[in-house]
Amino acid sequence: MTLFDTVLKNHAPGLARVAATYEADRSLREDLFQDIMLAVHLSLHKLEDPDRLKAFIYRIAHNHGVDHVIRCTSLKRRDAAIELETSPTTPEDEVVSTERSRQLTVAVRRLPLPYRQVLSLLLEDLSYAEIADALGMTPSNVGVRINRAKTMLREMLNEY
Repeated sequence: MTLFDTVLKNHAPGLARVAATYEADRSLREDLFQDIMLAVHLSLHKLEDPDRLKAFIYRIAHNHGVDHVIRCTSLKRRDAAIELETSPTTPEDEVVSTERSRQLTVAVRRLPLPYRQVLSLLLEDLSYAEIADALGMTPSNVGVRINRAKTMLREMLNEY
């Protein structure tokens, strides 16, 4: 089994969920996910420490997610993509199928990027150290951002 096969088997659903935090439109989200997977595949030869695979691939995913948001914002279409589909048709869509999950997903998308990044990685069960490694910051900074993100999310979810 190749390293990319391992990524597909163990991390593709999580990477798809990360893509979902950056894009609500299903076809654009699928494009973003494919871009992420291609970038991971093309970058795996640069991985020096296999024990850091998880942080490595999630860093790639978030970098592509940020680039995607920047592109969408510059095209003035980000706000139009917030509406979610009501009937899940893919495994990734099933993750957001309940009403509370949809509300959480929308709220996470509304977070400023620095908070969205740490929170989406936390939701993928990365440790503070892995999040710090993936995003190039200290674990204590990760903790601060996560606490702020949770506070913002509570306020947003109370709006519903």
